[in-house]
Amino acid sequence: MKHAYSQEERLDLMLNEPVTKLIPSLAVPTIISMLVSAIYNMADTFFVSQISTSASAAVGVVFSLMSFIQAIGFMLGQGSGVLVATSLGRRDNAEAEKICSVSFFTSFFAGCLILLFGRVFLKPLIYFLGATDTIYPYASDYCQYILIAAPFMIASFSMNNLLRSEGNAFFAMIGITAGGILNLFLDPLMIFTFGWGIAGAAIATMVSQMISFGILLAQCNRKKGCIPIRRKYFKPTSIRLKEILHAGLPSFGRQALMSVATILLNVCSAPYGDAAIAAMSIVGRIVFLIYSGMLGFGQGFQPVCGYNFGARKYDRVLDAFYFSLKVAVTWLTVLGVIAFVFSTPIITVFRRDDPDVIRIGSLALRLAVVTLPVQAWIVMVNMISQSIGYGYRSSIVSISKQGTFFIPAILILPKLTGLLGIQISQPLSDVLTGILALIVVKPILKALKNGTILPEEPPLGKPVSGNADTE
Repeated sequence: MKHAYSQEERLDLMLNEPVTKLIPSLAVPTIISMLVSAIYNMADTFFVSQISTSASAAVGVVFSLMSFIQAIGFMLGQGSGVLVATSLGRRDNAEAEKICSVSFFTSFFAGCLILLFGRVFLKPLIYFLGATDTIYPYASDYCQYILIAAPFMIASFSMNNLLRSEGNAFFAMIGITAGGILNLFLDPLMIFTFGWGIAGAAIATMVSQMISFGILLAQCNRKKGCIPIRRKYFKPTSIRLKEILHAGLPSFGRQALMSVATILLNVCSAPYGDAAIAAMSIVGRIVFLIYSGMLGFGQGFQPVCGYNFGARKYDRVLDAFYFSLKVAVTWLTVLGVIAFVFSTPIITVFRRDDPDVIRIGSLALRLAVVTLPVQAWIVMVNMISQSIGYGYRSSIVSISKQGTFFIPAILILPKLTGLLGIQISQPLSDVLTGILALIVVKPILKALKNGTILPEEPPLGKPVSGNADTE
């Protein structure tokens, strides 16, 4: 499969290529992109964990802030991506150009606001994220550079999603992968060779994110078949912003609640010491690494879904969904079994000198991977409902995994069962969310099978009214 297409060539591919061939070809670069994104965090966690348990815990504390930064980027990127894909499916290239520029400039501005707020309120922010007195010095050193990277991180997430929605996943992969590989080299260099400690890990991430940003922007503006980002296309009307935010709300709900969940996890783990915070942080990065490959495959499904829904080829949307679901469940089941069997050696790689981290993390990892197949189901339900514009339904599922079910669990279970309550809160939430996802998606699948749409929530991606630019 070649990587550069005209808009007409890409449209023909999306609407006519067999989904069993098309989705994997689109998914390979998105899987690589997601794995590299996971490696960003995994590399920091691994190298920083060699410093001390408190330093390892600090990465987990600041990760909740990074999750929030990602939430903004995913909301704007995936929200605009849904509209771009459906616009291209309707052959409305002019609207797609405007949506891309609105997403990019809004993303960068949002990152600047986070940078300003974070630097002004750095100390209270870090304690709010769940740092203890022993973790704070490390978290402070790490956080200040992550904040500087925020505008570039959010804009990069936005461009990455836009490129994928256009069917240019290969170009998105190049930008993300380049930064990830660079980060792997810079981490040990700046932490150990330069002797900058945990600050070196943050600087490595910051530099890598900036370089990814530059590469992605160049890809958008210079590669054939990519929609360029131009100041003249920046027309942030209320209609466009509302549709972008509506379509991106499920992504924001999922990622923002992940941030809240991480904060609560840190706060509830604190009574059991820095080892508990470090262990749960390490487990979180491992699970996300496993999960990210499946997420990347699902993101290869999304533009196919958006294009074909825009073209009213509902049977093809269903074929793509069921094929992607089978692959995702199989993927996570196999990797989950491996992680379950080798949980103790995996945790030991990170903190071999701290038996408490190994003990707590090994059990937590086993419990977490048991529900990985259920997570595959949850994500695919989210993706199909979001990709065809059912933002509210997708949001219900998104907020349940880390919000509706997890937050009560993490607040109640530790009081009843101690540390075990912390370790089982997420798996329990996954099971309950999987049941809810079945209830939510059933009428959507039925409507698609009948060649209709649900009247109570018309999908987004319809043509923007003629006066959109003058509102």
